[in-house]
Amino acid sequence: MSAVVTIYTDLAPRPAGHYVQAKLAGEHLHISGQLPIRPDGAPLPDDEFETQAGQAIENMLAVLEAAGGSPANLVRVTAYIVGVSNWPRFNQVYAARLGEARPARTVVPVPELHYGYLVEIDAIAVLARDAPARQAENSSD
Repeated sequence: MSAVVTIYTDLAPRPAGHYVQAKLAGEHLHISGQLPIRPDGAPLPDDEFETQAGQAIENMLAVLEAAGGSPANLVRVTAYIVGVSNWPRFNQVYAARLGEARPARTVVPVPELHYGYLVEIDAIAVLARDAPARQAENSSD
């Protein structure tokens, strides 16, 4: 049985509750929901939907990269967005940030999110056995 490794990076916000940024279980990386918060915890300069969506995606990608992955490793993304009318706007920001990567995806319109944010994103990725996080896991044995 593979060890479960906690992934952490200063390039995404610190967890504000009883959870971690991500867990690597075997080759599967489970990234916790990422809100549109700057890595240093500072508020965004505005609350425009596109700005919030971009920051949440960047946080997710920072955690993915800390585990040794890239957008190509994403297999599943779930996005919770306030208001179904924001769906096209989310899709545009998402496509620009992920480029050619096209993981399975669900967009869930919700009436509201914690702290009044407009978007939250979680993800699952499959990483190669030689990813940096895997190498760190093996070197600690």
